[in-house]
Amino acid sequence: MTTLDEHAERFTLLRPLLFTVAYEILGSATESDDVLQDSYLRWSRVDLATVRDTKSYLAQLVTRQALNALRARAGRREDYVGPWLPEPLLLTDRDASADIVLAESVSMGMLVLLETLTPDERAVFVLREVFGFDYDEIAAAVGKSVAAARQMAYRARRHVQARRRRFGPADAARTAEVTERFMTAAATGDLEGLLSMLAPDVTWTTDSGGKVIAMRPLEMKGAEQVAAVLLTLFGAFRNRPDVRIEPVDCNSEPAMAIYTGDHLEAVFLLEIVDGVVSHGYGIRNPDKLAAFGTPRTIARTDTAPR
Repeated sequence: MTTLDEHAERFTLLRPLLFTVAYEILGSATESDDVLQDSYLRWSRVDLATVRDTKSYLAQLVTRQALNALRARAGRREDYVGPWLPEPLLLTDRDASADIVLAESVSMGMLVLLETLTPDERAVFVLREVFGFDYDEIAAAVGKSVAAARQMAYRARRHVQARRRRFGPADAARTAEVTERFMTAAATGDLEGLLSMLAPDVTWTTDSGGKVIAMRPLEMKGAEQVAAVLLTLFGAFRNRPDVRIEPVDCNSEPAMAIYTGDHLEAVFLLEIVDGVVSHGYGIRNPDKLAAFGTPRTIARTDTAPR
């Protein structure tokens, strides 16, 4: 006979991993929290004597619930105003920086790329490439045969490899230096300084969800256009004493959180390659910023009992 305490203990030990699975499938911390809550309610009714592998069982459960949530919002996505970006994730200091696979898997660029997969392909790719689950476990999670799961994994891997950007170990000191220089140049109106830190073909995407005024255009490419729009934006902040800009670790990448008083206005994420910003992402949709103040712990491994 098992108790709720034993259910809770096993689930808690695996929570960072389970949250990471849900987040990489959904691209939303808020929805992932809901998925974990629903999954725990289902888990609390399971006879633990029938569970041979806690990690596999819970990962399959969370994957199924995340896929249900992903499919349920498909119709709402069609009505979304402007570009859609994943919900930014504020990480604790000890999370993903030392794990290159984990860091890449939660980067904004990778999450945007995963949006181009079908829901099942996305789940299969995450479970196989990030967490290393066996194909029989993956097949059970997505409700497909092992052969179908293998085929989906192959298609998803080829799709991602053909489109993924170069990602490798980052020099933390160099990244911090570039981020600080970028913030200083933007805040002081230093056009030449800003241009020197932007790749010639830099892209910038802003997600406002049509709910707030955002910098235009919402999708930009090219250093001169991006620099000009950023300087206009930061110029509006320059003489406002109630505005503050804080550097943060977001999705394993350098980012800036912009506040008006205590209100979070935006999060800007920077993708830095070879010492320059190659891609920028601005999240302005207030729905995606509501839970940003809660630091998250993510993981690929566990210490839970089998």
